[in-house]
Amino acid sequence: MEPTARTHNSTRGASRAFWLKQLHQWHWISSALCLVGMLLFAVTGFTLNHAGQIEAKAQTAHHSAELPALLLKMVAGEDERKGVAIPAAVADWIAAEMHVDVAGRAAEWSSDDVYISMPMPGGDAWLSIERETGKVETERSTRGVIAYLNDLHKGRHAGPAWGWFIDVFALACVIFSITGLLLLKMHAAQRGATWPLVAFGLVLPLVLALIFIH
Repeated sequence: MEPTARTHNSTRGASRAFWLKQLHQWHWISSALCLVGMLLFAVTGFTLNHAGQIEAKAQTAHHSAELPALLLKMVAGEDERKGVAIPAAVADWIAAEMHVDVAGRAAEWSSDDVYISMPMPGGDAWLSIERETGKVETERSTRGVIAYLNDLHKGRHAGPAWGWFIDVFALACVIFSITGLLLLKMHAAQRGATWPLVAFGLVLPLVLALIFIH
């Protein structure tokens, strides 16, 4: 073999080894980041797909109390407001008396009452204050662990931190998939079934969507 050819092959071999190392590193790092999230989203994907067969019985707790006269003056009146939090002193009393945290939450003020909606993954809650009498009512309903996980899958009422987690998880999944595809390409010569399987994975959902989804 000519020296030039040997040098070219050596360069190609070094380049291939470099990219294989890089791809393997990014692949295992992204797979480690994705592992728990992928299991969660795979399981909840199944439970969401069979939501009709998986019954979720809601458990509801209802409590009521009455604001002291001094605090009632802070919410009394007939003016209407939108998205305005209740006074901190009222929120503190509710937290201490009813164990419900409404501090800083947007409230709907009507001439009759103040209403605070508190949706959450796997359940719902609300609190209302009658502006004339000071009667405080709160209700919390939960639909169980599966409903909670299903709502996490959808990012429903889970807050901005969970939203950021989903974005980072999605990016890690993209890196995991792309590096996996590139590794398949680099090993395809020794594995004849590689591209037929990749093509099958592409064609199957496309065919199902075209034929069975209307």
